[in-house]
Amino acid sequence: MFTRKFVRLLAISALPLFFVVLANAYGQQNATMGEVRFSADNQDERDAGVWIDGKYEGYVKELKGDRKVLLPAGDHEITIRQAGYKEFTKKIVVVPDQVQTIAVVLEENSKLTYPGNDAAEFRLDIVPKRAAVFVDDGYMGHGGDFGGRFHSMLVSPGKHRLKVTLDGYKPYETEIDAVASSKSQMKIVLEKSSDAPQGK
Repeated sequence: MFTRKFVRLLAISALPLFFVVLANAYGQQNATMGEVRFSADNQDERDAGVWIDGKYEGYVKELKGDRKVLLPAGDHEITIRQAGYKEFTKKIVVVPDQVQTIAVVLEENSKLTYPGNDAAEFRLDIVPKRAAVFVDDGYMGHGGDFGGRFHSMLVSPGKHRLKVTLDGYKPYETEIDAVASSKSQMKIVLEKSSDAPQGK
């Protein structure tokens, strides 16, 4: 019969082996991944939203460090969106254990019409702030662009569809009635989806 002391020693002696196996598994997974980085010259480009293979990942300037982009080897499509600019799309091939940098260069969309002097102003307090914000299916920016003392969203008078999305959270959708020259505040807290990873 094993004594408690012996069982404890056995468990402790097995720990190094466990971490070696874990490290090897992580190393094997990492060996099949490549890193994608982004560079941008101005604030609008740094705040632009990033979609990879159709999935929203965040905005350009945050995708580094703990949020760096690691992708499986192979073909991927990168899409960059920012209000007032044409959509930027680039197809890339990810090579294992290599880093490639995408230069984000956005071109202004001259065909867009902007809200006039009678625009309604919405100040949005969105949690999490990195969530993507859409009005009438058009990408407007991330949550942090429209809250606080100096940030808000201008919308032409009339009814509009507002949508806020972020991976791991249930999308929020509502209809807003923008009254000419009015000012409004909204607080939107996204609810985690049931299948979201813990700590996300």
